[in-house]
Amino acid sequence: MTAFAEKLRRFDLQKYGSLFAFVVLFVLSAVASPYFTKPENLLNILRQVSYTGIIALGMTLVIIGGGIDLSVGSMGAFVGAMSVVVINWLLPVVPGEPLAIAAGAVAAALIGTGAGALNGFLVTRGRIAPFIVTLGSLAIYRSLTLYIGQAGEFRSASDGLGEFGMAGVWIIPVPVLVMALMAVILSILLNSTRYGRYVFAVGSNSRVAMYSAISVERTRFITYAIIGFCVGISAFLLASRFNSISSSNAGQGFELDAIAAVIVGGTAMTGGRGTVWGTIVGAIILGMINNMLNLLSVSPYLQGTVRGVIIIGAVYIQRQRQ
Repeated sequence: MTAFAEKLRRFDLQKYGSLFAFVVLFVLSAVASPYFTKPENLLNILRQVSYTGIIALGMTLVIIGGGIDLSVGSMGAFVGAMSVVVINWLLPVVPGEPLAIAAGAVAAALIGTGAGALNGFLVTRGRIAPFIVTLGSLAIYRSLTLYIGQAGEFRSASDGLGEFGMAGVWIIPVPVLVMALMAVILSILLNSTRYGRYVFAVGSNSRVAMYSAISVERTRFITYAIIGFCVGISAFLLASRFNSISSSNAGQGFELDAIAAVIVGGTAMTGGRGTVWGTIVGAIILGMINNMLNLLSVSPYLQGTVRGVIIIGAVYIQRQRQ
């Protein structure tokens, strides 16, 4: 009993807490509803979380580096709308739908990266607080999307785009595979490269990092460019799922979901600590909670309350550990 108590005392809640919560929640959900463990339901959960999960991967790097990005939802709506515009413009010009769809995907990635880089430039070179920059760009991107789309819908003229959005490899949906691939790439970048070590150093103590000859501004700028790229990929996948983008609703609340996934996954809001795979677990946990609320016929209007409580609770646990 003493040995068990010692192991429990040494249990790293910051590192393994999200995984422990995932296991407990999975078991409780399986007991609460017989429909939860059906393969169709589990795949539906993964598909639902993949769009915000991809964004949360980029958010992980931003938060570890000591920043924050509140604009990802509005940015996603703007980027997704522009990708649909590019596809519709190219369809009568290029030979074949696949080429137009591929161009739309490239356009989404480039526009998203550029939008993220602009945020990073204002944060690093403009010396403006990340909260203020991204709060302002949140309003800008949503406003531009509403203006260009006249508060309506950007609908794709390509049937192939919708087919791609609902496609899968064997039974795994394409967005889930993309999320897994990006998690592998960003995990390698964060844990096995010099740049990854710089991100941790800058987030832990930017002044010490600067004295260690690390370019703090460039390191943070790249994290914002990366999250912009993640938003671009997610926005294109979201547009392909519905074959359209709503200028008013697309991406709404994505910033809250992404930040919640990062925090639940064990990344410290103060920066300097976190893992990509913890974020994936955090995103799935939130998806499981939403799914169980739906299966138990709980009002969807309460899901925001649950997310808010989870965020506050996760940050409180982090503070107690510190």
